[in-house]
Amino acid sequence: KLANKVEGKNDSKDMIAFTLSTCQWCKKFKRYMKDRDVAFKYVDVNEIDPSEKAQILTFLRNNFDERISYPYLICDGNVVVGYNPNKYDELLKD
Repeated sequence: KLANKVEGKNDSKDMIAFTLSTCQWCKKFKRYMKDRDVAFKYVDVNEIDPSEKAQILTFLRNNFDERISYPYLICDGNVVVGYNPNKYDELLKD
């Protein structure tokens, strides 16, 4: 599969993030989750086949209202666009 899996003890959430390997905010997001031992999946969209990237972007546009910006996190159906530790904490609390 396209997604890279990061193991963690805190694995109660279904999380996938769409990121760029070159994006500082995306690196901060990954570090934030790893520091909290959160299990998550991510796809560096700049490192996959352009047709697969196009399919992902179409899926995001068709299923969510948020603008596409990175990191783009989907957690149990909730979307967080951009680096937002406060929102991450809220999602992880439940």
